[in-house]
Amino acid sequence: MNHLTPTDLTAALQWRYATKGFDSNKKIDSATFDALLESLRLSPSSFGLQPWKFIVVENTALREQLRAQSWNQPQVTDASHLVVLAVKEEIGASDISDWINCLAITQQTPIDQLAPLQGMIQGFTGGMSADDMLQWNTRQLYIALGTLMTSAAVMGIDSCPLEGISPAAYDQILQLEGSGFRTKVACALGYRSDMDKYATAPKARFAADRVVTRL
Repeated sequence: MNHLTPTDLTAALQWRYATKGFDSNKKIDSATFDALLESLRLSPSSFGLQPWKFIVVENTALREQLRAQSWNQPQVTDASHLVVLAVKEEIGASDISDWINCLAITQQTPIDQLAPLQGMIQGFTGGMSADDMLQWNTRQLYIALGTLMTSAAVMGIDSCPLEGISPAAYDQILQLEGSGFRTKVACALGYRSDMDKYATAPKARFAADRVVTRL
């Protein structure tokens, strides 16, 4: 496996920015987009529980409806692809059992050997209030968002995270109400427009010695 060099990584992260103007004529090819979806699927989460659902909105009429619930941000309709990241509201015993079964099959481990892990997870999640669990799950979802945007950057794909949206309206449009999932954030993916003035703006970040402490 070939790994990125430190120079390659920092160059990709310097190159990326929250793209405001997408070229609506440029589309991400299917193999590249499938790899981006796989980066979401492979994202880490606490205990590996994956409390999320990723909705790829391909229908143009739906994207127009979502744009109206996103402060009319053009990224929603102009980007090649739009992914809505929805968080799982609750993790119950059956969800944990499903994950333990998946783990047992994937790692070829007798399921009884995973009983202590299952008990630990149930004990941890069982002590949470509904609000605490939603917040905890949401933090996992944002790990996936970061994974997606970083993966896009190293592949030369532009992205823009979208929190300026109406999550409740998204839930209604995407028929998530009553599903156990709710919208938290969206991400537009595609290729920057030559007219986007933000593409050439220097990246403003605090110096490393302000944000990094070595002990």
